[in-house]
Parts: sequence; C-alpha cells; structure tokens
Amino acid sequence: MAKRASTRRVNRYQRRSLARRQDHAQQIVDRLKQEFPVAECALQHRNAYELLAATILSAQCTDERVNKVTPNLFRQYPDVQSLAIAQQA
Repeated sequence: MAKRASTRRVNRYQRRSLARRQDHAQQIVDRLKQEFPVAECALQHRNAYELLAATILSAQCTDERVNKVTPNLFRQYPDVQSLAIAQQA
C-alpha cells in the first residue's frame, strides 16, 4: 500500500518571516493604543507577581474586592518564593 502524502496545512502566519510577524504585532499594538489611549488596570499592583496574583483572584470576585484583600496578602507573602512555601488551608 502506498503512503499518502501529508495533507497537513501550514498556517499562513507560521510561514511569515520573524520581521514580518514583529511588524504585524507592532501594528496591532499601535491600533490598540489609538483605540484605547488611556487604558489602565483597575487592579492595584507594584510588580508582575502582584499583578498576576491579583488577576487570578479577580476571576473569582470583583476587582474592588481583590484590591481590598491583596494588601494583606502581599504583606504576608511579598514574593513568589514566600507564597510557594505557604501552608495550604
């Protein structure tokens, strides 16, 4: 029995050069900045760790509630390492 040739299609985006993909990404960013010039995050944070934790919590309740509880959370667990070794309740 003869083997069939692969019929897998290559995504058009994957065939583009890195420079072309970077240019396309920049066009998207420019459009978003034009459409939303004053985009701000409602979650209070000082660094990427705090933003990530607050974002995860915001999936379960309101941003307002997250902003009320995270100051105490970040006092107890100021970084990823301290949170990683925390005892689960």
